[in-house]
Amino acid sequence: MPNLLRATGPANRRVVVLVYDGLCTFEFGVAVELFGLPRPEMGPDWYAFATAAIEPGPLRGLGGVQVVADGGLELVEQAGTIIVPGWRGADTPVPQPLIDALRTAHANGARVMSICSGVFVLAAAGLLARRRATTHWRYVDRLRALHPDIDVQPDVLYVDEGDVLTSAGSAAGLDLGLHLVRRDFGPEAANTVARRLVIPPHRDGGQAQFIPRPVPTAHEASRLSPILDRMRADLSREHTVKALADAAGMSPRTFLRRFEAATGATPARWLLAERLARARDLLETTSAGVEQIAQAVGFGAPALRHHFRKSLATTPQAYRARFGTKA
Repeated sequence: MPNLLRATGPANRRVVVLVYDGLCTFEFGVAVELFGLPRPEMGPDWYAFATAAIEPGPLRGLGGVQVVADGGLELVEQAGTIIVPGWRGADTPVPQPLIDALRTAHANGARVMSICSGVFVLAAAGLLARRRATTHWRYVDRLRALHPDIDVQPDVLYVDEGDVLTSAGSAAGLDLGLHLVRRDFGPEAANTVARRLVIPPHRDGGQAQFIPRPVPTAHEASRLSPILDRMRADLSREHTVKALADAAGMSPRTFLRRFEAATGATPARWLLAERLARARDLLETTSAGVEQIAQAVGFGAPALRHHFRKSLATTPQAYRARFGTKA
């Protein structure tokens, strides 16, 4: 089987996930899916995975499962990357031995990553002081109150501070994990993992889109899905609200209301996100010029540069230099 990796990854490939009594099983599963599954197509440099119990067993996860860990906190101090699933509660004390192990590992060069409320463990260990971090929108105010020295970012899916990474709600752990794979092994590896998980390799936007809103009926979804496909199929075209509404058999006003209920964005914002995602893919996987890519996704080159700076805080050229696989 061919080796898909074009980079050798981090110097220390050991990924260690914490397990504990009351384990958040979804967040734990996210870490396993991303870093713990056998991936022979990635070759011998892929991550080495282990689980570390922070306390004696039995360790019961939510949903009635029991977990038998590979070892204890000694594994944390050997890790290159440590993942903290959602914690037992914002006000639940973090055991001092765990705090000590995390501080030692981090001081020795390990990266630490939290999913959802796992941020409270990193905060308790003092690893987020004077740094940016995020968590689930439900916990933002509590994190600020307990740790005012943290620069809490409430409207992002994840924050990468280099050696400390935090994600928002549970599923945002997938976004952060794919970002880390991309950082370590490049876009082709991240895209391969995303494809196996049947999720998009990029998911732009903040947490506001996940605040509860009316769910469209199946009838409305069936009418809007072909419209979304039509927009994706020709991103270079100007898609007017009137033309889209006519194609959906709705008035423009009704179309706008139902489109936003279904997607969480206006047609213009949704189209912008799709164009940026496609531009990123082209920058990563082709050698096409910036102007050619801008034209293919419906931008002029100045507009593409503007939106890259605004949305990604970088330029198309810098993005390609970091993530591109073509000369």
